[in-house]
Amino acid sequence: MEGTQGGRRQWRGLWASSANRNVNGTAGIMSGMKLHQLRYFAVLAEELHFGRAAERLAITQPPLSSGIKALEEELGVRLFERTSKYVALTPAGHAYLAEVRVVLDHVARAGETARSVAAGLQGRLDIGFTGSMVYRDMPRIVRAFGERAPGIDVQLRELSSSEQIDALLHRQLHAGFINTAAVPPGLLCRQLAADHFVCCLPQGHTLAHGASVALPALEQESFVMFARDVAPANHDNVIALFQRAGIHPRTRHAARQWLTVVSLVALGMGVALVPASLAQAGVQGVCFLPIAGLHHPTVGVLAWHEGTDTPALRVFLESAEPFLQSGP
Repeated sequence: MEGTQGGRRQWRGLWASSANRNVNGTAGIMSGMKLHQLRYFAVLAEELHFGRAAERLAITQPPLSSGIKALEEELGVRLFERTSKYVALTPAGHAYLAEVRVVLDHVARAGETARSVAAGLQGRLDIGFTGSMVYRDMPRIVRAFGERAPGIDVQLRELSSSEQIDALLHRQLHAGFINTAAVPPGLLCRQLAADHFVCCLPQGHTLAHGASVALPALEQESFVMFARDVAPANHDNVIALFQRAGIHPRTRHAARQWLTVVSLVALGMGVALVPASLAQAGVQGVCFLPIAGLHHPTVGVLAWHEGTDTPALRVFLESAEPFLQSGP
């Protein structure tokens, strides 16, 4: 029979591993019959020999014969012409075989999908991030995860830190890259690899040509600050630096994103203390200088809900591990 050898190779593993499963059909071609009857039929249609078909199915001939008979009775048509010397498909059998192969292919792929999802290799992850995380390890973490689990659809959503915390608490995100030192009850987190604060100055500023900047030298400057209502940790971290230096900054502008802070500095609207990683943003008209005598880390965590334990999230957290600080 034309195409028999190719079909035989294609289906052999499926028949041998699944011949004795009794799964009720749910629609159309499967109506009231059993899934194993369809497998019996497909193998016999390829072998056209009860002995060889039974051998492939790892069963004896009597259950194969009774399964085919039950299938024909269910359909009300003869699928095979059979005598003591030969077995052949009827025209109805030929037509039925094409449809049965489609059904069995769907069943096989459904099983593969279920196993992939259970292993965390297929599905979807919704990941939140703040704009500044683009210049830290977030892209490398997402890339590492994509290489490990290419079947996962990763949806990235840029949100403020407070918006991410709210979304995580309401299970609207699987994980988030957040500018904060700690998370509220109900969330778990790991610290991201450390970044540190530097001074961002307009390129033409009188202090821009030094090797570093001492905070007291900025006491008379106007500052562009991060809005506290958006990410309290960002704002409070900067204020803590000023308090340690014994100065009181004059806030001229407040922004909701670190990149906006840097852009306002470039426009001459003031100076700012920002994460060093923002130098990678390539904003023109600014320079970044170390703060003399100070190496203060910025805050940043990868957070998730304590009750969210999907296989995909577990693989994501494993992919992030090389980029996280050790410890809880």
